[in-house]
Amino acid sequence: MTDSGGAGEHGAAAEVGTDNGRDGAMTAILEMRGVSKSFSGVQALRDVNFTVEAGQIHALVGENGAGKSTLMKVLSGVYPHGDYEGSIIFDGEERRFRGVNDSEALGIIIIHQELALIPLMSIAENIFLSQPPSHFGVIDRDAVYRRTQELLVQVGLTETPDTLVTDLGVGKQQLVEIAKALSKRVRLLILDEPTASLNENDSAALLERLLAFRAQGIASILISHKLPEVARVADKITVLRDGRTVDSIDCHAGPVEEDRIIRSMVDRDLAHRFPQRAATIGEPVFAVQDWTVYHPQHQDRRVIKGVNFEVRRGEVVGIAGLMGSGRTEFAMSLFGRAWGNKISGKVWLDGRQVDLSSVAAAIDAGLAYVTEDRKQLGLILDSDVRKNITLASLERVARHGVIDDMSELRVANDYRSRMRIRCADVYQETGQLSGGNQQKVVLSKWLMTDPKVLILDEPTRGIDVGAKYEIYCIINELAEAGKGVVMISSEMPELLGVCDRICVMNDGAFAGEFTAAEASQEKIMRAIMRNREPDKRMLQGDFRP
Repeated sequence: MTDSGGAGEHGAAAEVGTDNGRDGAMTAILEMRGVSKSFSGVQALRDVNFTVEAGQIHALVGENGAGKSTLMKVLSGVYPHGDYEGSIIFDGEERRFRGVNDSEALGIIIIHQELALIPLMSIAENIFLSQPPSHFGVIDRDAVYRRTQELLVQVGLTETPDTLVTDLGVGKQQLVEIAKALSKRVRLLILDEPTASLNENDSAALLERLLAFRAQGIASILISHKLPEVARVADKITVLRDGRTVDSIDCHAGPVEEDRIIRSMVDRDLAHRFPQRAATIGEPVFAVQDWTVYHPQHQDRRVIKGVNFEVRRGEVVGIAGLMGSGRTEFAMSLFGRAWGNKISGKVWLDGRQVDLSSVAAAIDAGLAYVTEDRKQLGLILDSDVRKNITLASLERVARHGVIDDMSELRVANDYRSRMRIRCADVYQETGQLSGGNQQKVVLSKWLMTDPKVLILDEPTRGIDVGAKYEIYCIINELAEAGKGVVMISSEMPELLGVCDRICVMNDGAFAGEFTAAEASQEKIMRAIMRNREPDKRMLQGDFRP
């Protein structure tokens, strides 16, 4: 069951498949014909045709809710045969998968955006959790260790098999998921937003792995909203819109036009990726002085190092930095001390010093925080849209401590309309919505608290270009209403396109600050990579009223 034989077979297939692909005569490993799928009368897929060639990277793009994940769930057996119309042809034979085990037995492996790893188990234990090599019912630990070492070499990891998953960064955890797929003799690898949570270096490393697998003859389906990455590695791009196939692009026929992909995705031109706004910036609304935070477990480790920071009325301030630079820890520690230990420093809101010692106190003071992890920390996925919207402001829809159902319904419908949340009604389960619409529900929840300052942590992570534009419009509306907005983002074009000012965080301190006029990706990257001690007075002027 070692992978050396499998790798050899894949390598032989790759030499034929890759060359033939460039000549336009590649063999199809997968054909999905006339696939349709509906949920409670709502058509999610409409007569979709989708083909993947052997040894090909085929990108699947579209807005949230376009049907990408539904199509892949049909392919992988999450939705079994009989739950959909149409047919799946794999290796030249029609397949009728009853579940995921059936598709995996043929080498069709899907890696979801939410990784299915157990943090407190080792790499080896995670890889062989379901099917460990054994003799007479006893796990062969030597074989597990040896095979894990072989797989880690294939995915480019230098860690030992007994390394705990919790000790790995997100990028390396993605590679462990891929190693697990290789252990199942993968022939068609499906990756759903694999780089959504990765920094640029980890994203580049993952894409290089995909190119290496293509050279071994392994086909891949890449679902991603990051169009430059798609254009870089894909052999073919299929665009879905409203459950239909609307475009198919051969990436070897010529340069891939990003504007063409966007037009197909959203059925309109986005002449400006970022909406225009005439900024009217007023007096400081939020100021932080000498903010210091220690790690909650490693109590001698200072994570945030004497930070000074301010936001003015009507201003959008961006915070750039690599993963681990302290951006999220800074935001969470401010929001009711939701993260950290031995927190010290002073905060002013609207000219008065405020107590942010609890989440309730932070909300009462006028601070709101939209987490980067909307599924785990921002929403109750099995609760309806209505309940999620009102969750942080129940007193506003209650009488004498009892929730007024009609008042709650009116408020929820109002935000559904204002935020353009696409759902059947406000009683729909939030987990059934697309990522972009889930993000709008989170925003609605915090806007209902009527904050003076809104901190947005990766507000467009994992959502498509159309939904991103709508989020940017909401940010502009907040700024125009005189709110202070803090935007943490790993996408520098986004920061440059939305923010009035950008602060760069490095190792728990601010290492640079740029106005919108003077900022550039090169300047931000230089500041990010600069190793410097905490600046005790990054911003000019006295924050205190």
